[in-house]
Amino acid sequence: MKHLSLFSLFLCLGIAAETSMAQSLVAPGAEIVKLADGFGFTEGPTANSKGDVYFIDDPNCKIHVWSVSEKKVSVFVAESAHANGMYFDKNDVLYACEGGTGSVVSYTPDGKRTVVANKFGARSFNKPNDLWIDPKGGIYFTDPVYGDKFSNVQGGEHIYYVLPDRSKVLRVIEVGGRGSNFVKPNGVIGTPDGKLLYVADIDGKMVYRFNIQSDGTLTNQSPFAPVQTDGMSIDEKGNIYMAGGDSVTVYSPEGGEIERIRVPERWVANVCFGGVERKTLFITASSGFYAVEMSVKGVR
Repeated sequence: MKHLSLFSLFLCLGIAAETSMAQSLVAPGAEIVKLADGFGFTEGPTANSKGDVYFIDDPNCKIHVWSVSEKKVSVFVAESAHANGMYFDKNDVLYACEGGTGSVVSYTPDGKRTVVANKFGARSFNKPNDLWIDPKGGIYFTDPVYGDKFSNVQGGEHIYYVLPDRSKVLRVIEVGGRGSNFVKPNGVIGTPDGKLLYVADIDGKMVYRFNIQSDGTLTNQSPFAPVQTDGMSIDEKGNIYMAGGDSVTVYSPEGGEIERIRVPERWVANVCFGGVERKTLFITASSGFYAVEMSVKGVR
């Protein structure tokens, strides 16, 4: 595995930004760089309060961390049971969708693991994929089925919400139910005010937007972006960053593509903002881990 500095790297890989705006969201003169490679398949990036970025190597069942001060990767969890989407809460507790056990789990900064939710009704989950924590501390997560080893235990690939006090899990979207229009839910991200939720239907090639109610339920499902998307992130202006294919596609909150950041990999899986000022966009893509400096900040 090769570890490279974001700021001293001279062998840049190039960036193609296609934008309808007068000014790009990418910082002037910035180019995308590879920070590390040699992974099986990278996913699930999320940043803690210091801006360090945690991400997973799914086939090798490891959670890695990129230190912004040391400019290198180290192992945080050596056996993650196929963790995928991850997100930090405001106390720097790391939450992860653990596909291998069909659970949502948490990790303290010193690595202590706790199971947060592992079933709905009497059945375990399928393979939790991605999650987002709302301002109240509630957890939205998607539960599709991927891979031959995982069965459709829940009888469908649905979307759930864990109440902030962890007392109950709600099925907020029943895929295949009346008016759902979903095929396979995947990435999920919400606005920092807790009012809107975006969910990617990766097989339906659409990102949907919902209004979040006070009890955590969702209403007013509407198509937002006709993009085949995996993971997502959001910036201070409310722009949505959608990973998929060979690019990160950015849509304004009003709808419509405003920028596209191309990555030299076969599949761009996920994206997050990190760094000390949260103005670095970190990208997990196939065997590599990438970054590019931005002119906007991400939100947490």
